[in-house]
Parts: sequence; C-alpha cells; structure tokens
Amino acid sequence: MRVVADLSAYQPDPRGSVVTIGAYDGVHLGHRAVLRFVRDLAAARDHEAICLTFDRHPAEVVRPESAPCTLTFLDEKLELLAATGFVDTTAVLIFDEERSREAAEDFVRDVLVARLGARLVVVGADFHFGHRRHGTVHLLEQMGAELGFEVVGVGLVPVDGDPSGTPYSSTAIRALLHQGRVADAARMLARPPRPHEMRGTVVVGDRRGRALGFPTANVEVLARSCRPADGIYAGTFVAEDGVERPGAISLGRRPTFYDDAPASLLEVHVLDFDGDLYGQTVTVRVAHWLRGEERFDSEAALVAQMHRDVEATRLALR
Repeated sequence: MRVVADLSAYQPDPRGSVVTIGAYDGVHLGHRAVLRFVRDLAAARDHEAICLTFDRHPAEVVRPESAPCTLTFLDEKLELLAATGFVDTTAVLIFDEERSREAAEDFVRDVLVARLGARLVVVGADFHFGHRRHGTVHLLEQMGAELGFEVVGVGLVPVDGDPSGTPYSSTAIRALLHQGRVADAARMLARPPRPHEMRGTVVVGDRRGRALGFPTANVEVLARSCRPADGIYAGTFVAEDGVERPGAISLGRRPTFYDDAPASLLEVHVLDFDGDLYGQTVTVRVAHWLRGEERFDSEAALVAQMHRDVEATRLALR
C-alpha cells in the first residue's frame, strides 16, 4: 500500500479511482467490509482503490471538548489498512483549522476530483464533511453528476450473529472498552479477535511493584488514547525487541497506596522477564478482564492477590 502524505505532489492514476473517505479509527470489521467493497468495485472497473483518511479525528479540531478518544493513532491505522490488502493507496489529509473551514464544494473539486481522480466515491450513508458539516451524500451526488463521478452511500455493517442488529462501529468499541469488556471489543475489531492496544513509553515510576516482588513497566500513553475501564487484565506486552510476552496489566489509581491519585496509571508485570525497559516505546494489548481495582488492608493481602492475578493471566492466555 502506498501512503501519500502530501496531496500536492500526488499524480492521480489516469484510470481513475474508487475513493472511500473516513476517520477509520480502529480499522474494525465494519471498516474491513467497506474496504473489501471498495476493492471489488475498483477491480471490476480497473480503477485504483484509495482510502482518504485524516491525521487525527476531525472532532479534535472542530469540537475538542467532546472529541472521542482514539482507538488507533495514525501509524497504527496505516499498518492496519495495509494489512487488509484491499487498498492501493491511503491518502492522509492534514486536518487543521484551515481544513475545517474549507467549503464542502471546494473539498470535492480540489481533493476528490483534481487530486485523487475520483470516478466513484464510497461513504457512509450519514456522511457529512466540509465547513459546518454542510457536505452530505446528496451534495456529493449532485456534484458527481456535474464532475463525472458516482456516489455510493453504505449503511453500518451489522455484527455477525447479533439478533439485535447492533452494527460494527468505533463508537460501540469505545463503549465496550469503557465498560472493561475488552474481549467483546476485540471481537468487533477483527477476526480472529484483535485485542485493543495502547502504545507508549516506559517511564520511571515509584518502584512499588519491584519492592513487592512484582516489577512493572509503567507505560505513559498519549492523552487521547482510548483506555479500558480501571481494573486488572490479562494481555501481552511488546517491547522494542518485537517479542510478544504475556503480562498482568493494571490500569488504575492504586487505592491501596493513594487516596487521591490524579490519574490512572498503566502498569504491566511482564511474566518471566527481568530486563531493562526504561525509555522503550512499547505496545500493550489488553485481552481479558480479570477483576476490578481494589483497596487492600495490607501489602501482604495485595501481594497474595497479585500472585493470583499472575496465575489468572497465565490461564486466560493459555
């Protein structure tokens, strides 16, 4: 998959393109169904398959106070898009204040037609774009008739086997994570299930875990990263050596030691490992909920529970 970060230097394929537009946060199973549809349309028409996405969620610019947390930052999103095998080119649009003020009509003419050579545009049926969300599927259809491209509006893809008709969506996955239902979220992300992951840097903590016999990597993740509910989880940990290792994961405010911790801390006890991880950029994959966060009456009670958590982690990942 080719990645285009500067559309001003991009030369559209003379055959034309099928373009899908969206944040594609999480690149979940619903997204994959749309991308497969784009791939099939492009193959049938001998067009290029293009995914047009953004360097950040547009809501971070237009309504930052209510913008959703991020399932996948740009580097991970590009990796996942490439892994689908459905996309020839992903064009990354820098979404800033200037872009947020762009008229919908200008976006269609300058980006979709002039830059990407769109002959067919595939978007969600409720897709909105441009300044004050003036652009709609109807506007795309009107301009397509004038400028020579077709438009397909697709509905949300229902979750397989769910009689309620619940659709795959980034919003639904965020809600599951906020409830601690990480295994359910993983089943919506991919098949086979793909655990939600957080990337960050290992920083120096208060070393309480080591003193208790359970050294932990304190991982500082980006502020907008989606985090599951506070609790104890089983998952895996990938350091810069690329090895995926099992880990008992704690996300919370450590109430046994602190009454008013200002924020939740992500800590991972990497099983059967005793190396130096400080300063490394790492990935934490949260696979199974084990229990909620608890306050213990003594360090001895906490250590006894940590032993049980490690054994529960081994069983959950077996």
